[in-house]
Amino acid sequence: MPSKQIEMDRFDKAILRVLSAEGRISATELARRIGLSKSPTQARLKHLEDAGVITGYRAQLDPIKMGLSHVAFVEVRLSDTRESALQAFNKAVFAIPEVEQCHMMASRFDYLLKVRTGDIQEYRRVLGERISALPHVSSTSTHVAMESVKESGV
Repeated sequence: MPSKQIEMDRFDKAILRVLSAEGRISATELARRIGLSKSPTQARLKHLEDAGVITGYRAQLDPIKMGLSHVAFVEVRLSDTRESALQAFNKAVFAIPEVEQCHMMASRFDYLLKVRTGDIQEYRRVLGERISALPHVSSTSTHVAMESVKESGV
């Protein structure tokens, strides 16, 4: 069931904008940037965390420096799209670490996966041994990214 949207004013949106770019910023500096004092900024931050708008903090990693420069987008078509089949696929896809993103689509295919590997040979292995073996997969179609022009969070 989808989460309920919460009301946010310009200060809440400013907090999210700053944190999405600099998650380790101090509360004092965050307050200065959004134009509030520290206490109300901290209260707003806690409210955004408690409401589930801010779901966590993490390090942003450079996949290229980690040897993961190959990106492919995979269209996946399922042989069965009943709810139990969708749930089985959804659960199983989490076991493939190379799959960075998985989106159910309203399209001529059922899912779009973003897959990151070191090279085309590794991608071919992941596709053949892992993605194609996911529950109810009937066919896949791969699109290899040549360059990432923009990647960001929300």
